[in-house]
Amino acid sequence: MRILVLHSDVPPDAPPDDQDTLLQAEAIEGALKELGYEASRASFAPDPTELEALISEECPELVFNLVETVWGRGVYAPLAPQMLSQLGVPFTGAGAAAMTACSDKILAKRLLRAANLPTANWSEPPLWSGLGKALFIVKSSTEDASLGLDDGAVVKGQRAVAARAQACAARYGGHWFAERYIEGREFNVALIEKDGVPAVLPIGEMIFEKWDDRRPRIIGYAAKWHADTTDYQDTTRVFDWRDSEPELYDTLERLSKACWDLFGMTGYARVDFRVDRKGQPYILEINPNPCLEPNAGVAAAAEQAQIPYPQLIDAVVRATLRG
Repeated sequence: MRILVLHSDVPPDAPPDDQDTLLQAEAIEGALKELGYEASRASFAPDPTELEALISEECPELVFNLVETVWGRGVYAPLAPQMLSQLGVPFTGAGAAAMTACSDKILAKRLLRAANLPTANWSEPPLWSGLGKALFIVKSSTEDASLGLDDGAVVKGQRAVAARAQACAARYGGHWFAERYIEGREFNVALIEKDGVPAVLPIGEMIFEKWDDRRPRIIGYAAKWHADTTDYQDTTRVFDWRDSEPELYDTLERLSKACWDLFGMTGYARVDFRVDRKGQPYILEINPNPCLEPNAGVAAAAEQAQIPYPQLIDAVVRATLRG
């Protein structure tokens, strides 16, 4: 089988979160070749004529879709699955509808709330209503990769929230909103489709080692992408907590599968949670095409399940073929 690994068009001076897409593409191409597939890589161009020419030249039987940004923005990533669908080319991961719903964080939260799934309260411009005296974290409405997240993102009061959102919009562009900051623990739940249903891989908890108690415990941009910082080095992932907290584990598993069904996921996905000090989980975000780089969370969870990296990639491919 011939597989085309299609990734975002990443310029040489792109930030590390965009550069990571190229690392994923290289690793996945290597894994596919190791598995015996015929594989190649190419960047995605949001032009129907260019994409059709690429497909005609490569003749893939399947596209491994790694397009996370288009024109440098995550909000346009659903263009890739939409255009591939129009060409009738099978592709891995979520379809355009699921990607669109998940990439709009406010829309996703509204859908979660309508389905009675727990998500933290939020506030939107221009009114910024409902803030009260609680801490809120100001986040991009449409971009992932912890864009704009640092200690200063956690603020209190309408004036501080509005100022932070305005500053972020000026620096990064796009729309910003405020989400109630959940003081507590953070978990990432990776799911892989098996025989048409989602299977939850071992659930990882993010541990903030040596973290100053005065700082908010969040996975900011530095903690995610700047390996030479203490934030990166002091943020680790552990999996050895299931036996001590089986009820919480089962709850996160159940809620993750509910998110999979609600948003119509396929192939693989990741659901991120915060759990407050009373043990109440809140769904932060649903990522329909999470990072598959060998050192990232999904691969780490698969390793805990005794699934080597090539077999993880093969599972994604086979889930698409079954569909």
